[in-house]
Amino acid sequence: MAEGDTLSASDFYVRYYVGHKGKFGHEFLEFEFRPNGQLRYANNSNYKNDTIIRKEAFISPAVLQELKRIVEDSEIMQEDDANWPEPDKVGRQELEILMNNEHISFTTGKIGSLADVNNSKVGVFLHNHE
Repeated sequence: MAEGDTLSASDFYVRYYVGHKGKFGHEFLEFEFRPNGQLRYANNSNYKNDTIIRKEAFISPAVLQELKRIVEDSEIMQEDDANWPEPDKVGRQELEILMNNEHISFTTGKIGSLADVNNSKVGVFLHNHE
């Protein structure tokens, strides 16, 4: 969340980030769903000197409710990232969720293939939720 933002415990918020620092600088994709229905998206790829793309839109309450249902059904709020791969030079992923008076913030390495999932302890969670 942005510095200075305040959310009540009953609010629903989701933020996802994946990125790395490499040959073309800091490249990333990030999106967040805010309690007021605002969807924010950013994509920074310096490949061929591309510039950062930032978009904002508002989603309907029905779409926000569906996202909340998906998060609830996934049971991700009961997970623990202690056994997940640590971020490394390949990159990092972050998932932050505020829902039903609970706040989680996960950080892990970049998982780019099914082999990455199968070779990590996070694979147990993902395979149980297919």
